[in-house]
Amino acid sequence: MITPRLPRTRGLSRCLAAVAVVIAVWVTTLGAGRVNVYAKPDALPALSVSTLAARYKANRRAMGEAMKTARRIQDFAMARSLSRLLTPGRQFLSFDARGTGRTVEVLGDLAHARRVAILVPGADTTLTTFDVRGHRPYDTPGGGARALFDQARRIERDPNLAVVAWLDYSPPKITSAGVMTDFRADTGAARLRRFVAELHRLNPLARTTLLCHSYGSVVCGEAVRGLPVSDVAAFGSPGMSASSAAGLGTRARVWAARGANDWIGLVPHVRMFGLGFGTDPVSSGFGARVFAAGTASHSDYLRPGSVSLRNLALIVLGRTAQVTPA
Repeated sequence: MITPRLPRTRGLSRCLAAVAVVIAVWVTTLGAGRVNVYAKPDALPALSVSTLAARYKANRRAMGEAMKTARRIQDFAMARSLSRLLTPGRQFLSFDARGTGRTVEVLGDLAHARRVAILVPGADTTLTTFDVRGHRPYDTPGGGARALFDQARRIERDPNLAVVAWLDYSPPKITSAGVMTDFRADTGAARLRRFVAELHRLNPLARTTLLCHSYGSVVCGEAVRGLPVSDVAAFGSPGMSASSAAGLGTRARVWAARGANDWIGLVPHVRMFGLGFGTDPVSSGFGARVFAAGTASHSDYLRPGSVSLRNLALIVLGRTAQVTPA
């Protein structure tokens, strides 16, 4: 009798990984589940000092058109979100209402700031949650960026800082299979790399920091290799798709934190069959600089008055000796 040959472990792993990705795409696509009725945004001029004002103006115009559509189709959540985004004085580098929505907001003078912080959000973040999520406005890209900006100004009277709330990818839903794979992170990382390169050309002397929350730390982990950034901080991270800080391939200082009440600590930090994101960034074996986050839950890292927010602001300001270690 001929005994059938079993597939090799590596081949089986690849097959299971492929199945996992297919399931992730299918489930997250179902989760998006709404007809794309919003217009494709017009092409924007290349990012430069001379085009910043034009880009801000063009995106406000695009938001106004999206507001008309939202009201016409009775997309009340989108209309409420756009109403907040259209508040006078806000500055947006990009905007796209299609799908779950994408946008990039700037606080401060991006062209001349000596320091730039880019906040990369995690799962369940959409255009409709850009400013509001339950009773925690700081647990959003827009609200978190404002909290960080205000904290930096409390530490230094004139921090010469620009903060970017970067939602230029489509994070997975927390209840989807996609949150266990790096499928969305791959796309996000490519977009983040392009954005950081554009910023470096715009303001080559600025000291840039990536602040990466939850699934956003997976995006940062895949994007940071070779990027012109001085620091990358992962907080509430499920892993960065690397076994160590050295494996990220960056000269930047790598920081990590997890609050005592963050449920992410219960998630297995493994990577197997294409699922999971590897070593826990706060573990001693990873090699990051671990800073204190107090009793923060998964949604509290940017809460005003918290030790985690203060430490993140100190990292952004380059005052590393004052960062509280865990």
